Amino acid sequence: MSDHDAHLLRALHDEHGEALYTHALRLVNGDRQRAEDLVQETLLRAWRHPESLDPRRGSVRAWLFTTARNLAIDAWRRRSTRVGEVYTDELPEPPEVVDETERAVEAWTVAEALNRLSPSHRDVLVECFYQGRSVAEAASRLGVPPGTVKSRTHYALRSLRLVLAEMGVTG
Repeated sequence: MSDHDAHLLRALHDEHGEALYTHALRLVNGDRQRAEDLVQETLLRAWRHPESLDPRRGSVRAWLFTTARNLAIDAWRRRSTRVGEVYTDELPEPPEVVDETERAVEAWTVAEALNRLSPSHRDVLVECFYQGRSVAEAASRLGVPPGTVKSRTHYALRSLRLVLAEMGVTG
């Protein structure tokens, strides 16, 4: 920072600092730390954009107050979109241990249930759910109209539920 820049910032702070800090305190509901940060950021913006401080463009104090207000609004918006921290005296629940054996049994059970479905029902479920294709993509690959894919999917899921219930799978 040059001597001229340092002099400019000192002069801005000396002339407008107290009023700007009071304004910032109101903007942040009395939080002194946030008000100080707001004043600092406002003065930093003034240093980065000295053309804004030209008296011919308007009041310097008005520019500083407007900039501080905009910065406070931006900070409030950022905070309101973030999920707040949660403080607690309790430790979080440990993550569930994934039992690979259980997953393998579930996969085999679903595969067996799919094999018990008609080929048209099985094909539509494989295309839409396992391959992740849209109705239009599945229709194109299966050579049937999109409406047929929709109705087959509906009936295939009903059939799959029945087959799984017959196999003793609940829930």
